[in-house]
Amino acid sequence: MLGQDAPLAGDKGYIKDTTTAAFRADVIAESARQPVLVDFWAPWCGPCKQLTPVLERVVNSADGKVKLVKMNIDEHPQIAGQLGIQSIPAVVAFQNGQPADGFAGALPESQVKAFIERLVGALRSEADELLESAEEAMTAGQYDVAAASFGRAAELAPANLKAIAGHARALIELGELDAAREALDALPPEAARDQGVAAARAALEIAVQAADAGDVGELNARLATDPNDHQARLDLAIALNAKGQRDAASDALVEIIKRNRTWNDEAARKQLLQFFEGWGPMDPDTIAGRRKLSTVLFS
Repeated sequence: MLGQDAPLAGDKGYIKDTTTAAFRADVIAESARQPVLVDFWAPWCGPCKQLTPVLERVVNSADGKVKLVKMNIDEHPQIAGQLGIQSIPAVVAFQNGQPADGFAGALPESQVKAFIERLVGALRSEADELLESAEEAMTAGQYDVAAASFGRAAELAPANLKAIAGHARALIELGELDAAREALDALPPEAARDQGVAAARAALEIAVQAADAGDVGELNARLATDPNDHQARLDLAIALNAKGQRDAASDALVEIIKRNRTWNDEAARKQLLQFFEGWGPMDPDTIAGRRKLSTVLFS
């Protein structure tokens, strides 16, 4: 049996077993620092086996805002008897040394989370914190920091598409295109419907195009010789976008559409739409580019 001060395997130190003798220290005294949930359970209790992993998951995700103490009532029946526990599983929340709230039965995770949020306010997981700092790093151009934060968030929450797509976007900015493609290709097919994943994949394809786009000076020279060299203008748009000159890139593609809307199966319009997807639907350059495109298409 675990000692009274030993955290359970796999948790972050917020979960422990207790005894009747240790209850005052583990629950009454500890609840002066943050709420402590007491999970009354027994080895023969089927619903207890359903509830306990849910409690552990939510408590660990709360990152110290609440702690969980587990009491086997077969071995330690006195406290449950004093509290009038009639059936298990039963959870009692202690705050400042006193019972504050509780529930009985194996609740689903959403209801367990709502119960804890009544005690401590909205829960933000470590993954949530990492995602926020990663987005700030992306905005600041600190792509290596963003990649590390997104990557760690994806490790903590493997199903979080925002973390995976963000990691890919950061890798793209760092020029690690193969690693970005590997991360995106590992996603299930249904993830393609996610806007963030679609944007990351579009950004990847744009980055691949940029590697073969050619020199801006040479492309401008070709256009000076032949303003209707639409391939040169398309390549110029890709090269300009790679240099961060999004407005000029949009202008180049709109110019092709003005001159020959159907050229190469509407390649200029399709390229511009791919830019929009890669930049993001609410990006100012996307909004400005859509206005330019609409003016050409509908004037």
